[in-house]
Amino acid sequence: MSDSVFLAQDGEFMPTEHARGPWDPDALHGGAPAALITAAFERLQPGADLRIARLGFELLRPIPFAPLSLSTSIVRPGRRVQELACELRSGGQLICRASALRVREVPDELPAGAATPIALSSADRRPDAHAGAHPGAGAAPAGMPGPEAGDPVRFALDGTDRPSFAASAMEMRWLDDPWAPGPARVWMRLRHPLLPGEPLTALARLAGTADFGNGVSAVLPFERYVFINADLTIHLQRQPQGEWIGLDARTLLHPGGMGLAEAVLHDVQGPVGRAFQTLVVEAR
Repeated sequence: MSDSVFLAQDGEFMPTEHARGPWDPDALHGGAPAALITAAFERLQPGADLRIARLGFELLRPIPFAPLSLSTSIVRPGRRVQELACELRSGGQLICRASALRVREVPDELPAGAATPIALSSADRRPDAHAGAHPGAGAAPAGMPGPEAGDPVRFALDGTDRPSFAASAMEMRWLDDPWAPGPARVWMRLRHPLLPGEPLTALARLAGTADFGNGVSAVLPFERYVFINADLTIHLQRQPQGEWIGLDARTLLHPGGMGLAEAVLHDVQGPVGRAFQTLVVEAR
């Protein structure tokens, strides 16, 4: 078995067993191409000195277990703001469309009181979270206990022992019961590089992990329902650091409405941003 998630072959990317997803044995987990595309965005010049503040992935079709081609471009050039685009294809068919927004970083020197943290999902669930807060201030950060506090669990929604992006590519440390339905907190780190000999960046790790929000916070039984995300959007307040990425995730379903999974993203220093997934929910 390969030690990487993809192999480079004749200008294309061939998935390995570590990229496989839970819904179809012939399809990939969305986190694998999300990480691959993010790494390509990070390399795109000119403008790599700007910071990626937003990532978006439209998963137009199931991503096949087949050779994939990837093309990137700078849609909006600029010294302060750039918009990037990517298309992922298989056999000439468009599979995923992605975008990124790169911006100049916030200056280190700010007026006193200007820097405020984002409100976190764990704080959002407390009725008194904002009581007494200054109108212009964000909620106080509520960080997750570190990875060392979590329980190692081999996690796969389909319950099989075969390699997959969840089961073999990711190491997971759960702070909550992984088999209990509802909100969940879990730390993850990729065990393998995306491509042989290429080091993983923290941002690529984050993109690959963010796509797990709907799976770890599932509120429906996998054997009776599908709850596949049709997209993934990531907003960052700062750049992630290190190997471990934490999810504080929950799924929201409204009968007759839409399904949404949201997650606060963490590194070991604290929260770094949020991820959102639009869900397609139906009985099997």
